[in-house]
Amino acid sequence: MNTKRARARPGDGAKLREEILRTAERLLAESGTEEALTLRAVAKLASVTTPSVYLHFSGKEALVEAVCLRVWDELGTRIRDACEGTSDPFVTLGQCGRAYIHFALEHPVQYRVLLMRPNDAEAIPPAAEACFRHMVGAVTACVENGVLKGDPETLALGMWSAMHGCASLLIAQPALPWPDDLESFVNHIVRVAGFGSALQSALPGAAVPRSRDLAAGMDGLAKTMRQRGAR
Repeated sequence: MNTKRARARPGDGAKLREEILRTAERLLAESGTEEALTLRAVAKLASVTTPSVYLHFSGKEALVEAVCLRVWDELGTRIRDACEGTSDPFVTLGQCGRAYIHFALEHPVQYRVLLMRPNDAEAIPPAAEACFRHMVGAVTACVENGVLKGDPETLALGMWSAMHGCASLLIAQPALPWPDDLESFVNHIVRVAGFGSALQSALPGAAVPRSRDLAAGMDGLAKTMRQRGAR
């Protein structure tokens, strides 16, 4: 039986590229590592020649990045869904952070490839740019609301660093003594980043409050939140 692939017709290039990406995505999901995504392996699984793959991707790195970016639009959807129904900008910011970490944990290979490897390019990679803009949008609403003070991009970088640090450690260092209740831990990190940023942005200059003043202020805030039934 002849199993050779039929010669592509004019205009079929986009279809072939999509088929290659689907095949590579399947191979990535089955193997759990980008090391399996060689152009030769993808070509064999897709029943095409290796040169056919090179027509659409300059090399393995380009193919791996393209495959990983296929899930990235889902991040925006996750964040929008998580923030739906919340009208308070600070609450929305927290929901954004939680959605981000959960997305990273559910797509560890793609996250590692796109955001955990060194980048020598002068331009911001598409995945990093998308993540950054989600954070900036949520932070900007908090600045406009008055709960945060300062430049939204600088504030967003600080909070994103906390979210990325949490996700990266969970992915790269699973043997660390993580608590059994991971959901509560993620929530803790998000709250620390949010509350810490709110307090820091309200302090004058580089002022560091004395322990007694900080404790009293925090106790007062906690008491107010309990009285209002805040969670």
